[in-house]
Amino acid sequence: MSRYTGPTSRINRRFGQSIFPPSKGEERRAYPPGVHGPTKRRKVSEYGTGLNEKQKLRFMYGLNEKQFRLTFQRAKRQGGVTGENFLRLLHIRLDNVVYLLGLTRTRAAARQLVAHGHIFVNNHKVDIPSYILAVGDSIEVRQRTSSRQLATRGAEENQQRVVPPWLDFQADNLKGTVNRLPAAEELPAEINIQLIVEFYSR
Repeated sequence: MSRYTGPTSRINRRFGQSIFPPSKGEERRAYPPGVHGPTKRRKVSEYGTGLNEKQKLRFMYGLNEKQFRLTFQRAKRQGGVTGENFLRLLHIRLDNVVYLLGLTRTRAAARQLVAHGHIFVNNHKVDIPSYILAVGDSIEVRQRTSSRQLATRGAEENQQRVVPPWLDFQADNLKGTVNRLPAAEELPAEINIQLIVEFYSR
């Protein structure tokens, strides 16, 4: 399955939560999309529940099915708690960290910023959004006028976003550092990761 590029409000209404930044249309239509959305009430099977949880997380980070499954397999090989490993691997992707630093409004915009070569990691250009960061890595906006303008605009728009404590951000220099890996309690709590582990363990 390819990466989703359709209406984001449709996904938010489907799952009943803000996977993507909410729109005003969702306030007017607080029910699932589709012609039967306002009235349809169907029982979801155990398989369907796990699938929905998996899709929520996949949409949240903007991965296609193959990328998502490969990341899960990598987490499983690491040993320890597979669910925590999986969320942590997703959370320390370069595009997600750029988003968490407040340089863009959405993860999709962060992915584009990285893919277009605007981001340096440890003084080297990295244009791979799925790049996994390590403790001590520095993330900096490229010293080019167009790159700095894009990032500065994003930082100004997202001043209210709180940078997580495992990251350090120097707003004046548009530079961030990974101080440590995120702890279990700092990973997304709105996702039931155990359902996803059980879904892929079938």
